[in-house]
Amino acid sequence: MILLRFDLRIPPFVEDLDHVRQYAEMLEMCRYADEHGFAGVVLSEHHGSEDGFMSAPLVVAAGVLGATRNLFCSVSALLLPLQDPLRAAEDIAALDLMAPGRINVVTGVGYRDEEFAMFGRDRTRRGRELDASLRIMLKAWKGEPFDADGRPAWVTPRPASAPHALLSVGGSVEASARRAARHHLAFVPAICDPELEAVYLEEAAAAGHKTPLCMMPSGPGLVLVTRDPDAVWDLIGEHLLYDARTYSTWQKPDQRTSWQVDASDLDTLRAGGQHAVLTPDQCIDLVRSTGAAVVHPLCGGIDPEIGWESLRLIADEVLPALAAR
Repeated sequence: MILLRFDLRIPPFVEDLDHVRQYAEMLEMCRYADEHGFAGVVLSEHHGSEDGFMSAPLVVAAGVLGATRNLFCSVSALLLPLQDPLRAAEDIAALDLMAPGRINVVTGVGYRDEEFAMFGRDRTRRGRELDASLRIMLKAWKGEPFDADGRPAWVTPRPASAPHALLSVGGSVEASARRAARHHLAFVPAICDPELEAVYLEEAAAAGHKTPLCMMPSGPGLVLVTRDPDAVWDLIGEHLLYDARTYSTWQKPDQRTSWQVDASDLDTLRAGGQHAVLTPDQCIDLVRSTGAAVVHPLCGGIDPEIGWESLRLIADEVLPALAAR
């Protein structure tokens, strides 16, 4: 399975790329991926970032789904404590009606102080707010009038998919695992931790969740494919190092994520294993061993042509080889 991932940030030192072109390239890449057998696209959310990190993932998801016919879209993660849950429920229902069965939203509690301040939200209440929002949204998608914490509410039209198919819960701590189980939702942890899965499954059994699903991350968070990995590292290393350093500075002591690499130089970044620039054969081996590759074709504001090289090599060589086995 080959997935695309986009966060659409452009570092301050990049002068020959703007967000107008980057967003256009992203949509063209999604169209190409849709036509060539890629499985899906993953979109992220953050706010108030100097580099323009994607801040409206549900809007971008609408563009991606409208530009494609088969590609699955995962918003991972939607920072639900920063959203109005009724508005989010209406937006996600509309996405599912336009592209039935092709959207899933992994909900997150958020962590950056600046984002909570920007939206006037209390960070210390984020867990309680997420629980309340999940309850409201799952009720909303039943299509009947209901009481939303003291407010009369009615979300119409209801989505095409079953409510519990539209949401998942992300996170890296036991509270997140238990939250997913209590709401009878899939759990998508940010880090591979068998103990988290055990907590989730135990809580799911106690909560009567009959179909628990825990989707652990595996393999690198970024894959690019080229015939000359060393040459591509020379071209984009500064971009990937910026991306890793910036993301690392955002993390709190209680945050855990596979994507975080504490790298001060390119050698450390390359050795960390989360940023994998591979040949087609190496990519084939990766997918065969882990089941998936996450292609990040515009990561860190790299030249889109480097991303396009990856997509074409995957379409021409990697996917045919995987299908032939």
